[in-house]
Amino acid sequence: MKPQVFSVLPGEWAVARLAADAPVPAWAAAPAPFASVTRTSAELSIVAPAAAVPAGVRAEGGWTVLRLQGPFAFDQTGILASFAAPLAEAGIGIFALSTFDTDYVLVRTVQRTGALAALRAAGHRLK
Repeated sequence: MKPQVFSVLPGEWAVARLAADAPVPAWAAAPAPFASVTRTSAELSIVAPAAAVPAGVRAEGGWTVLRLQGPFAFDQTGILASFAAPLAEAGIGIFALSTFDTDYVLVRTVQRTGALAALRAAGHRLK
């Protein structure tokens, strides 16, 4: 897999969990450089700026968002794996999301420096 170009989105992010039948809250739809709302039969999962998540909502803050430079064709393989493998080797867990055009990888902000070093060592380029 060829090296990927990626960027770091500004700010601190949180991953929140609501009940599966909960309505999408207004704070999840507020303008931001990134947000994700995923509903399954078990939960409503939201990624949003940490400051937007109200107190009392079950959430874990302290995430940094890495955006891979897309768009990628749907038949292109190994893109996410090329990011996940060096991070796993460095002992860094991820929370991954994909959109129509690209992939996003969230890493704990306390591991950001190590994550960037591992990705650069694997040949990826920070934009």
